[in-house]
Amino acid sequence: MSSLAVRKAAPAAGTTPGTAQGPPLRGRIALVPTLTLLLGALYCLLPVAWVVIAATKSGRELFSTFTFLPGTGFTQNIKDLSAYRDGIYWKWMGNSALYAGLGALLSTAVSAVSGYALAIYRFRGRETIFNVLMAGVLMPPVILAIPQYLLMAKADLTDSYASVLLPLVLSPYGVYLARIYAAAAVPGDVVEAGRMDGAGEWRIFTRVALPMMVPGLVTVFLFQFVAVWNNFLLPYIMLSDDEKFPITLGLFTLLEQGSNTPALYTLVITGALLAIIPLVALFLVIQRFWSLDLLSGAVKS
Repeated sequence: MSSLAVRKAAPAAGTTPGTAQGPPLRGRIALVPTLTLLLGALYCLLPVAWVVIAATKSGRELFSTFTFLPGTGFTQNIKDLSAYRDGIYWKWMGNSALYAGLGALLSTAVSAVSGYALAIYRFRGRETIFNVLMAGVLMPPVILAIPQYLLMAKADLTDSYASVLLPLVLSPYGVYLARIYAAAAVPGDVVEAGRMDGAGEWRIFTRVALPMMVPGLVTVFLFQFVAVWNNFLLPYIMLSDDEKFPITLGLFTLLEQGSNTPALYTLVITGALLAIIPLVALFLVIQRFWSLDLLSGAVKS
């Protein structure tokens, strides 16, 4: 019995007595995904760091100093950007806020109604409609740009705010997300109970189903807001009046002029940095909402 215990306690051949063999190997394996995530974060954050630092440099410092060495011209860059063509940059920012805010709000409303109907109601052709929407999710936006322009031209709506807003109201991906979330978050028994109590379909949707769908709709709003804010191709095709340009198209025209006037490069970089701030602020606000919703769900359960 004692000899058996001694044999079990003896270290394996080729190993050092008193050292554990399993944990170091597992630690080295666990280090690989951590390093991969760090490299991915560095890849994503390095351009952002460059924009932040480059926005602090004057036109002379931008081309003569080390890339990641901060400059002294950030305040002057903002003043020059605000003074450029009587502050047209802020007009572009306002246009982007209008397109993204109103477009995302309308798209979320359409997605909520459509997703709820596809998830709750049973009618002929429901799966066909959903499959068509899925095809729309897979369709690259560049394919739809020219047909949308021709439709807007036929309706005499080109070079107007509506020409950018109307094509964005229906988001196939938003409808898909709303349908999936409604099917998971709105129990059929609750809908039937509302009908038995005499509530109409619209009342059931607005008073019962919609509050349950809010977290999913917030996600739809965020995705659509970011997509519209970053949209370049549709305004580029639809608009010719630079007073109606969003920030993406406005910075593009400013960058084109910078090829002949290098001093405009600092304005483009500073404008790009300022254009990121609304998206970051929106994400932080919505992230807080998600946290509150999770906490309230935990309390209710």
